[in-house]
Amino acid sequence: MRETETDISTPKRLTWRVAEVAKIVNETPRVKSLVLDVPDWPGHRAGQHLDVRLTAEDGYQAQRSYSVASEPENTRLMLTVELIEEGEVSPYLTSDGRPGDKFELRGPIGSYFVWTVAMGGPLFLVAGGSGIAPLMSMLRYRAAVKSTIPALLLYSSRTFEDIIYREELDQMAARDGLTVVYTLTRRQPPGWSGGARRIDRSMLASVSPSVTARPRIFICGPTSLVESTAESLLELGYERNFIKTERFGPTGA
Repeated sequence: MRETETDISTPKRLTWRVAEVAKIVNETPRVKSLVLDVPDWPGHRAGQHLDVRLTAEDGYQAQRSYSVASEPENTRLMLTVELIEEGEVSPYLTSDGRPGDKFELRGPIGSYFVWTVAMGGPLFLVAGGSGIAPLMSMLRYRAAVKSTIPALLLYSSRTFEDIIYREELDQMAARDGLTVVYTLTRRQPPGWSGGARRIDRSMLASVSPSVTARPRIFICGPTSLVESTAESLLELGYERNFIKTERFGPTGA
């Protein structure tokens, strides 16, 4: 279940639209991205999410929320979905879905956890696991509009193989002036020079932009990571009003 710092309800005016799967991208052994054609999509802002609804032949429906991973400038939507073994929606999207399949979605939803170039920076993003999805939308948007606003991503994954979008992030780092700091919490490959533990106050103090720079901070991931990171940043002197969080709590995805 997705939870932001402020409770944002779905406006009643949002209508369900039909999305068609145009392409499926294997991101990691447990994560896939679905590239969708939605002819009447009204557009979104980087960081927003949407609801997905699946309907079985017997009429049973299951609904879950997913962040939009694509940038607003893209004519197609991308949803990045991690497999939850006992879930109702993610097993279909990650295992059974095929190009040409159709399902319903509605959105975009949310006005709190969003970033635009007009908001300025520096931009400091902290992600855990599949919490990278809405932050990737922000980074893709930054690249698409050729923004020179400084951006730093601190990304925690279990293993090297679990880093979602790794090749694209590395390309952005080489091409678009993005700084990426990886940390692996369970297993590191031989010769690994990145972080080798969970994100903590010491790590944040060593990599974060200067407090005086007043960075725009976005944190997304499991509840424990989000809460501990936000608390540590407040202790380090960062402004509460500039810290925005989105949590992925227990879900029946």
